[in-house]
Amino acid sequence: MAVSGFEGFEKRLELNFSGDDPAIEIGFRQLDFQSLEKVLHAVQCTVVSAVGNQYFDSYVLSESSLFVYPTKIIIKTCGTTQLLKSIPPLLHHAATMDLKICACRYTRGNFIFPEEQPYPHTSFEEEIVYLEDNLPENLFCRKASVMPSKLSSHSWHVFSARDQSQMAMHKSPYDDQLYTVEVCMTGLDRVLARKFFRLPNDGKNGDSAGKEMSESTGICDINPNALICDFAFDPCGYSMNGIDGDRYSTIHVTPEDGFSYASFECVASIYNDIVDVLNKAVRVFLPTTVTVATTCTSHEVWMQVAKAIEPLGMKFQSCTVDDFPAAQSVVFQVFTGR
Repeated sequence: MAVSGFEGFEKRLELNFSGDDPAIEIGFRQLDFQSLEKVLHAVQCTVVSAVGNQYFDSYVLSESSLFVYPTKIIIKTCGTTQLLKSIPPLLHHAATMDLKICACRYTRGNFIFPEEQPYPHTSFEEEIVYLEDNLPENLFCRKASVMPSKLSSHSWHVFSARDQSQMAMHKSPYDDQLYTVEVCMTGLDRVLARKFFRLPNDGKNGDSAGKEMSESTGICDINPNALICDFAFDPCGYSMNGIDGDRYSTIHVTPEDGFSYASFECVASIYNDIVDVLNKAVRVFLPTTVTVATTCTSHEVWMQVAKAIEPLGMKFQSCTVDDFPAAQSVVFQVFTGR
């Protein structure tokens, strides 16, 4: 934990790979747990709970989440973790499996305690240098940008890189139907935030206490079809990963007054109703500020965001749009309490 308080804002890294065999079915999922632990050791976090299905493996971490698909890795970590240090060992493992990286995307919001972040996360400029130095030359389509808002305390940082030929070769029409929504919430309602504190000596382990929090807060109702893997930290804090077919969702909560924070992320299809999902997720926390970063090809998706959040008493503040080589269009929207 930082001296000032716990850093809730996550760093998120997504790496996509390809191989000569178009029918790769196992890929990164063949990595043994010890190898995954070594990767996470470089980041400075550990696995606290896990679940998987036929499509991917989901890990709740001591600081957020890890999702392992055959040809895709998503790591999202908070606190003072050194997320980008996972890149060298992951590229090493990829080479042993004849997998070649074809895209990278790194995103994060503004840290609450930036002065507490260790190398290589002391600034976005330093993060970019680290990425440039550790990604192979085949990812030659690169772009880094800080997407601003009307609130100086909230902006969205994006680095994207891709191998144009590899992405085009392995891209499926299904990819254009999917989009990612990353929601960051600060200033959580104090009454609702108290639900993410555990009673002293409650006699429960992290899994059972997490399940109780999922049910009592309404998190279970956000996507009733999802298989939820949840964990409650002691004395406070909560994480969950939901898996629904080949799509994931995840929530992380830092409930302490003064630096309360919660995040919600999901992958959805353009044919899903994102309004209902977002409304339910934000309603769990009723924060004073909400930022939503949508990565998609469809303009109709991000236009639905306000329909989900404004009915909760939030006021639209700003919207920024930018295009990235490995991230399609990114739309960054900010809402504040009226």
